[in-house]
Amino acid sequence: MWLRTTGYDAAVNAETSQPPVVVLDLDGTLVDSVYQHVSAWNAAFHDVGLHVSAVRIHEAIGMGGDRLVAHVAGDPAESAVGEDVRKLHDDYFRSHLRTVCALDGAAELVEALATQGHRLVLASSSESDLVDDLLELVDVRRHLAAVVTGSDDAATKPAPDMVRLAVERAGGGQAVVVGDAVWDVLSAEAAGASCIGLRSGGVPAERLTSAGASAVYDGPRDLLERLDDSPLRSH
Repeated sequence: MWLRTTGYDAAVNAETSQPPVVVLDLDGTLVDSVYQHVSAWNAAFHDVGLHVSAVRIHEAIGMGGDRLVAHVAGDPAESAVGEDVRKLHDDYFRSHLRTVCALDGAAELVEALATQGHRLVLASSSESDLVDDLLELVDVRRHLAAVVTGSDDAATKPAPDMVRLAVERAGGGQAVVVGDAVWDVLSAEAAGASCIGLRSGGVPAERLTSAGASAVYDGPRDLLERLDDSPLRSH
């Protein structure tokens, strides 16, 4: 586990009426799907005659698909083929769904957080139909107070809007984001929330901590096993 010293612990440990809202990411946080997304985007760009390196695509996973094309290929590519690339990505990714599974410890982590009294909300930049399909792979839906997706009327990550909407739908209050991408950390920070990073999406701990993550764990199982010593410990 990697820790970053912030004022977070004091805030979380302050006496409050209830534990903070936990805003959960999906891809790379609860389900092992990041590299399938990389492959799908790579193939989609190839089909429209563009070469974008897999490394560049991987670094962008976690931001909204409405932002990704311009981010990795430039504004002219977005204007010319953005919608085509997104449609191709979705088709390719769905063809890989049979290879996607829940991350080790994901369901147990969510259950443990719910048992501690956290209000849990999912916030994913993916569209609602794809989020529904991925949630079928991990048994957590019954613990979720709400689900926010790219289909909602909110700017996608790294904008703060999805986190803010998730917290609002959970009833408001202090919040902690759990995610695997730099974009989760930046979205949380912009929304005034702290973020716990997971390496299960393939992003190095150093990048997550330098972006502002208060702590970093290898994945859901690691966070679950260290929950009593984590920023989300019961108090």
